[in-house]
Amino acid sequence: MNDVISGIVWALAPTVLVGLLFWAIMRAIVRADRNERKAYTRLEAEERARRGLAPKP
Repeated sequence: MNDVISGIVWALAPTVLVGLLFWAIMRAIVRADRNERKAYTRLEAEERARRGLAPKP
């Protein structure tokens, strides 16, 4: 019985680890994109204010 359980764990471990790695990478990409969009919006608002244009809706 112990061999069966350890076999199942060893069979599922690579799949679980690759899934966790994929999740971590995708999370980092989404967070970076969100932060980049925030920074771009802030920069655009500052530039519009400097030029005397109305704020973007």
